[in-house]
Amino acid sequence: MNAVHEVVAASTSLSDDAAATLFLAGIGARFAEHFNAPILWAASRFDLYAPGLEQAGLLPASVIYAEASDDKSVLAIVEDALRDGTPAAVIGEVRSASLVATRRLQLAAGKAGQPVLLLRRWRKAEVDPLSAPSAAVTRWRIASASASPLPVAGVGRPRWRVELARQRGGEPHIWELEGCDARGRLAVPAPSRGRAGSAAGTAYRQVA
Repeated sequence: MNAVHEVVAASTSLSDDAAATLFLAGIGARFAEHFNAPILWAASRFDLYAPGLEQAGLLPASVIYAEASDDKSVLAIVEDALRDGTPAAVIGEVRSASLVATRRLQLAAGKAGQPVLLLRRWRKAEVDPLSAPSAAVTRWRIASASASPLPVAGVGRPRWRVELARQRGGEPHIWELEGCDARGRLAVPAPSRGRAGSAAGTAYRQVA
């Protein structure tokens, strides 16, 4: 885990962007809780919604925000944070990061023993952010999905399509999961009541 990991929204839609952001917030929340230390979140444009991050487990006291002027400055802040060694994890939002830059971060993350989570923002609607070469160990694509039906009226947990698009030394995978709870944890959706027991059980195992 002490390496560079990249996350991208599956599209330019607000729902997919929110899903990718909250996916990272949940990961950050778990690192902050495990190491009893804040994470660092660096970006050149802050459009984060603090109450939403808190619903995904990332409390205000668990995150330090750093605002930079551009992507190059964001990457510099991320590297400095790794040298410092204080944050439990480091998140950086960028629209562009060269192969050389991600190699530098990969080396720094390995030396520091800390994870780097890069949220690659879309630059153009027709250009997939994951099409750029990268030294990241894993690359993830996150999309919103239809939520599970509720037994009673109300608001349930969101559902996400989580795609591990690339992992070094492994195969890609896709899961459909319930979004982060108040402690940043994901969950496998329960089988629908309307399905036959055997079919529902099969679907459950495939997702897991």
